[in-house]
Amino acid sequence: MEKLRIILVDDEDLALDVLTNLICRSSTPVDIVATCNDVLEAVNKINELKPDVVFLDVQMPDYAGYEIVNFFDEINFEIIFVTAYDQYAIKAFELSAIDYIVKPVERYRLEEALQKVMEKREQIAVKENYQVLLDSMRGKELGKIILPEITDGQLSRRVLHFKDIIAVEAMRSYCQIHLKDESPFLISRNLKYFESLLPEKHTFFRSHRSWILNLDYVEKYYRKSDEVGMGKDIVAKVSKNRLSLFEEQTTT
Repeated sequence: MEKLRIILVDDEDLALDVLTNLICRSSTPVDIVATCNDVLEAVNKINELKPDVVFLDVQMPDYAGYEIVNFFDEINFEIIFVTAYDQYAIKAFELSAIDYIVKPVERYRLEEALQKVMEKREQIAVKENYQVLLDSMRGKELGKIILPEITDGQLSRRVLHFKDIIAVEAMRSYCQIHLKDESPFLISRNLKYFESLLPEKHTFFRSHRSWILNLDYVEKYYRKSDEVGMGKDIVAKVSKNRLSLFEEQTTT
């Protein structure tokens, strides 16, 4: 399950410590990427770190927490307001905050708020996956998949075209995806997953226990070492028992 990237904003360090401890004890997978003491600091951190959720204290110096929306053309993160004064609840809902928690924060309310974020994220992911499926069925974007990507220890999603995949390389419990115009990246899936996912009509070939190749990118075959040059300095392997089939498919 993907971790929620969280930023906490409160002008009181003690309140930040309490909220941090409660969040870290949550059953929801989380990663607190920053804590801030005012709105302007939070704006900078949000732009830099791209969090999923921002916990905002309402009453702070210079700017109230809800004024943060004035610093963004588009709010692409969830907001959870945290304050000792429940009269701000209406303001929170006006700004479409996903939840509102009154201090002192109760653990069960915090858990409920985090679950709301997770549920909304899952709904968005389902819509994205269905859209890819519909586009493929309609012939609009044939050959496109969504994969979970590991970036700086965090999971995110990436949409890829089959034609841009040079090769898939097994690396223990992960696979590394080698791409035409981008750097390779890791995903927490085994090679068998890709063997069933990548269609034959896109010329993907399981050449070795550790490799699936896009035959369109084969540049050179080194018979003595049973290695294949795939471009971008990628050298893949062909196992002995797959050699004849590999040669057949690359010479036709």
